[in-house]
Amino acid sequence: MVRAAASRPVVDDVTRLSGADKAAIILLALGEEHHKLWELMDDEEIKEISQAMSNLGNVTASAVEKLIVEFVSQMSSTGSIMGSYEATQRLLASFMPEDKVESVMEEIRGPAGRTMWDKLGNVNEGVLANYLKNEYPQTVAVVLSKVKADHAARVLSALPEDFSMEVVMRMLRMEPVQKEIMDEIEATLRREFMSNLARTNKRDSHEMMADIFNNFDRQTENRFLAALEERNRDASEQIRSLMFVFEDLQKLDPGGAQTLLRAVEKDQLALAMKGASEALRDLFFSNMSERAAKILREDMEAMGPVRLKDVEGAQQMMVNLAKDLAAKGEILLADGGADDELIY
Repeated sequence: MVRAAASRPVVDDVTRLSGADKAAIILLALGEEHHKLWELMDDEEIKEISQAMSNLGNVTASAVEKLIVEFVSQMSSTGSIMGSYEATQRLLASFMPEDKVESVMEEIRGPAGRTMWDKLGNVNEGVLANYLKNEYPQTVAVVLSKVKADHAARVLSALPEDFSMEVVMRMLRMEPVQKEIMDEIEATLRREFMSNLARTNKRDSHEMMADIFNNFDRQTENRFLAALEERNRDASEQIRSLMFVFEDLQKLDPGGAQTLLRAVEKDQLALAMKGASEALRDLFFSNMSERAAKILREDMEAMGPVRLKDVEGAQQMMVNLAKDLAAKGEILLADGGADDELIY
């Protein structure tokens, strides 16, 4: 997920802050030299306060002073502070090992929630089902027993039928799970699933430029890439490998295609399909009802000749929509390169 540069709210009214928000402000005001306070907390407390800290935004000096007064009898004004993702990461890095900092920050980047099971409850059921279908039925039974019933129902519905029934049978016969096994399952989910999901949020300078190049029209995109190739062939090739273009939508599985179809406006879909390859057209047509596919074909035919610029604009809109779904956690964008794909 690309981190938006949207403006953050200004925090001035401390009466509406949660305990985690207040603690985050105090710790930011104290600064890195008071890292021993963090060492007294357990992992869950660190994660909760870090999550609050990364979302604070601007905190006024008066709000900081009011909070300090709550904790001590008097203090001098500390001035305004800024809570952000980057500030949180720097502060944690001053006293925690790098791998542990990364683990905490990946938790923040991933879906919201205090515990692993809360977070799983905020992951799109298709994404979660796609991961769980490769696990042992007993493991899936344990996982689904820990999330809310409505979410478990949606995940079961998204699993292959035979596999889902095996999971149901395991859940019916399931006995209390030993803490060691539960801890191992949770650690595996954190390491293999949540960290992979959070990886969408990470990007280096090449990823940033690939995102910018994706928003060029084709002519401008080709011009910039050609010029860059003359100056730095390696950078040009890396950006090309990271770019997600319209034809990459062929990598969607049926469920993914249907998710995108539900989100795109019909007139834009018809326009984008005018310039699509036969393979991509077949993918979308095969994931629509016969009546809907017939209407789409008729709409495309009724358009007659259309400007290339308009077609490319509609196709870019669909690419951006796919990225928006990824940013919401409904689509997982894997690593770049030949294996880059959307996973549901």
